[in-house]
Amino acid sequence: MQVNTGDEVYDMAYAKRAMMVVVILPLLVMYTEAMLTPALPTIQKEFAINPNDVSWVLTMYLLVGTVSVALFGKLGDMYGKKKMFLVALGFYTLGVVLNGFAPSFQWLLVTRAVQGFGMAIFPLAFSLVREEFPPEMVPQVQGMISAMFGVGMVIALPLGAWVTQNYGWRWTYHSAAPFAVLMFLLAWRVLRESRYVNPGKIDWLGTLFLTIAVVPALVGVTRAPNVGWTARETLVLFGVAIIGALLLVLWERGADNPLIPLDIISSRNPAIVNIGIMFAAFGISMMSQANTYIFQMKPPFGFGKTILQSGLLMTPMAGVMLIVAPVAGKVMPKTGAKPLAITGALIASGGLAFLAKYATTLSLWEFVATITLVGTGITLMNISLINVLVFSVPPRVMGVATGSNSLFRNFGSTWGPAIAGTVMSTYYTLIHIPGVPMAIKIPTSKAYEVLFGTSAGIYLFLALLSLAIVEVMKGGKIHEVENGGEKEITVG
Repeated sequence: MQVNTGDEVYDMAYAKRAMMVVVILPLLVMYTEAMLTPALPTIQKEFAINPNDVSWVLTMYLLVGTVSVALFGKLGDMYGKKKMFLVALGFYTLGVVLNGFAPSFQWLLVTRAVQGFGMAIFPLAFSLVREEFPPEMVPQVQGMISAMFGVGMVIALPLGAWVTQNYGWRWTYHSAAPFAVLMFLLAWRVLRESRYVNPGKIDWLGTLFLTIAVVPALVGVTRAPNVGWTARETLVLFGVAIIGALLLVLWERGADNPLIPLDIISSRNPAIVNIGIMFAAFGISMMSQANTYIFQMKPPFGFGKTILQSGLLMTPMAGVMLIVAPVAGKVMPKTGAKPLAITGALIASGGLAFLAKYATTLSLWEFVATITLVGTGITLMNISLINVLVFSVPPRVMGVATGSNSLFRNFGSTWGPAIAGTVMSTYYTLIHIPGVPMAIKIPTSKAYEVLFGTSAGIYLFLALLSLAIVEVMKGGKIHEVENGGEKEITVG
């Protein structure tokens, strides 16, 4: 069956097959990444390294991935998004396979860097969805992708704890490797090459300046909670990052084929979405860290649950996301993306404000119900923002737009845990646990008040920011930017 939309013809049978690939993809990645978290203490013990060193297992993936999302997005526009999607997925698969066989900690960091190149699969997947799916299907598919992130996290955390405990940390990768290989073969067999190609030369100098801007900033943020925010090392790293960012902007303004076209990412809707996604990721990261401590700390500082139990207690939030996301995508062409973004941000802000005041006095199920409500709001907002982005830029630069958006998301995700760790180290109490030679720091209710309260303020800001969005769909019509101008499509 074919669908004609304006000048474009879409193959519905292919669209449904491709949907299965891009919707399953977040499950694989979240399964792989979230399973690693409970395995970090075991990795630290095996390689005889300190906690600061083991954190590089996460940092290395993020450092390489943040640069790769922008670079591969541009390469996807130039050479075809399926080609670059397969290259990125190939890197990810190779990294997953090699991680479990790393003979030393240094080799593990190298293989994690290889895996980091695969982070570009998501912006490229978002671009393929926008190009190869009928416009009326795009919000629903984006909704399903967003929902699977939450579902994957909930499945992976308890499963990762169980696998690590019973079979060792290497099996977190050994168990994921066959699925990664299968996903690569499925994507190679099912996906078609994108219909838009924008040839040009690679902006290598722009890539260099982007690396100088991104890597020191992320390293500085990651290390600041341990060495101090005003330490010389931190200030030097931030200084180098600022110089790199200035050089990047100056170069890209005059480059013939810029890595990051400033006129695209600074136009109204993309700029709002990039800022919004960055702050949203920051708020989510802080909230998640606070949730983890509340679930696992012993009473009266928390609920005293294991990692497995904590994961199961987040199942209601994942279940609601799995329902809300596709429903929101279906109704979005009628209601508009802007009202859903504002509504979602306000719901999240209200729930987080409630947690800021009552988090440590709620019963277990009251706490679960509240974070489920917050998750619902975040889901509505995230789905709305990504749809605003993909309908606001021409398909020929979709890879650049979604790659830049992922770069901003990574920055927010990195700052969140760093700030959360600093807050928890500021507001704490010392407790003595039998068998432990020294007292340990436990976050106080003031720490949770600051974390949840700050997140609530962020989402209130995002609700106000969303007021400035130029609507891309409403009343059953989708307004999209095309290579030759703009057009409006009636959704059947």
